[in-house]
Amino acid sequence: MAVNDTLEGTHKIIQEAREQQQNSGLVPTLNDFSQELTTLNLGPTHPATHGIFQNILQMDGERIISGVPTIGYIHRAFEKIAERRPFYQITPLTDRMNYCSSPINNMGWHMTVEKLLGVTVPKRAQYMRVIAMELARITDHLICNSILGVDTGAFTGFLYVFQEREKVYEIYEEICGARLTTNMGRVGGMERDFSDVAIQKLRDWLKTFPAVMKEFESMFNRNRIFMDRVVNVGPITAEKALNYGFTGPNLRAAGVDYDVRAMNPYSSYEDFDFEIPVGTKGDTYDRFMVRNEEIWQSLRIINQALENLPEGPFHADAPHYYLPPKQAVYKNMEALIYHFKIIMGEIEAPVGEVYHSVEGGNGELGFYLISDGGRTPYRLHFRRPCFIYYQAYPEMVVGSSLSDAIVTLSSMNVIAGELDA
Repeated sequence: MAVNDTLEGTHKIIQEAREQQQNSGLVPTLNDFSQELTTLNLGPTHPATHGIFQNILQMDGERIISGVPTIGYIHRAFEKIAERRPFYQITPLTDRMNYCSSPINNMGWHMTVEKLLGVTVPKRAQYMRVIAMELARITDHLICNSILGVDTGAFTGFLYVFQEREKVYEIYEEICGARLTTNMGRVGGMERDFSDVAIQKLRDWLKTFPAVMKEFESMFNRNRIFMDRVVNVGPITAEKALNYGFTGPNLRAAGVDYDVRAMNPYSSYEDFDFEIPVGTKGDTYDRFMVRNEEIWQSLRIINQALENLPEGPFHADAPHYYLPPKQAVYKNMEALIYHFKIIMGEIEAPVGEVYHSVEGGNGELGFYLISDGGRTPYRLHFRRPCFIYYQAYPEMVVGSSLSDAIVTLSSMNVIAGELDA
C-alpha cells in the first residue's frame, strides 16, 4: 500500500475516532485536537531499527496511526547467487542471513543437501552439530535481550553478557577457525573433530555462564522500570501470529508451543530432554522471558550432548561429497581426484526436490531445494523467519507510542540479513 493511500485512510480513521470521543463526552470538542498528522521515517539508520530497513509511520502526536515497512536496502539476491554455485560453496552465503547465529544456518543447509544426496551422518557428528547450534541459539538470544535492555535505557546487562558471547566465539574459533560468519561444518558432517582445547573451553564456559545469566535476569525480570516499558507493549494473539506465519520465540511467546526440534526432530534432537517455554500475551515482556528460558534449555541440551558425546567418526563415508584429509591428498591418487572434483564443483547431485527445516534463532529456517541433476541447484529458496514475521510489525505498533515501537521491534529480533533475498 502506498504511503499516500495510507495517509488518506488514516485521516478518516482519526476523524471518526475523535467524533466518537466527542459524542461520548470523553473530550470537550474536536477542535481541541490537531488535525495534522506527521510522517516519520523510522530507519534505515541502524540505532533505531537494528538493521538496514525502514518503517514509514503516520503519527498523531506521539501515537502511531499506521506504518508501512520497507525492506531491500541490501540487494544481495543470495538465492540467485546460490543457484550459480556448487553446493558446498553455498555455505558461506547462509552465514550472511541471520549472522547472529550463523552455525544454525550452516548446519541447516548441510542437512538439506544430505537429504538430497541420501547421506547418513554419524551419531558423533550429529551431537557435535547440536552443541554448535545450541551455542549459536544462546548467542542469538543474548544479543536480542541485552540490546532490548539498551533500548529501554539499561546498558549494564549488555556489557555483562557480551563478554560471555565473546567466550562462545572463542569456542567457535577452536571448532572451525572463524567467529561471526563461521562456515562451520561440511556436507556429511564436521570438517574436523572437537579438539581437547575446544572441549575444555566449552566445559569452562558451562561452569561460569549460569552465574552471569542469573545476574542478567536479576537486573531485568522483575525490574519495575523495565517492566513498565515492555509489559503489554507490542502484543500479538496466537491466532494472528499463526496467520502471519510466525515461528520461533515470537510464536511461542504468544502461547503456541511449536518448535521444529520437538515437532520434527533432526540431528538426534529426539535424544535430548528439554522443555519448550511458552508465553501468554505475546507482548514484548513475554518475548524477552521466552528467550531467557530458551537459553537455560539450550544449556541443558549442550550439557547432555557433551556428557553423552558418542565415539566414532565425525563425518560420513561419502568421498564423492566430503573433502578427503589433506595428508591423504598428498599421498593418495584417489583422494587427490576426489579433492579436485569437489573443489572444482564437478560432481553432479541427483535429481530431486527436498525441503528441510531447522529451529533457527528466530524461528523455522527452511531450505527448499530443487535439483535437475546438475552441479548447482536448479532452484533454491530460503525460508527466512524474520522476513515472514516482520510483516506483522505495523499492526503490532498501531496505537502505541514511538518509544514503544522501538522496543517492540527490538524484542522481535528482526535481522536485516534475512529480509533481502
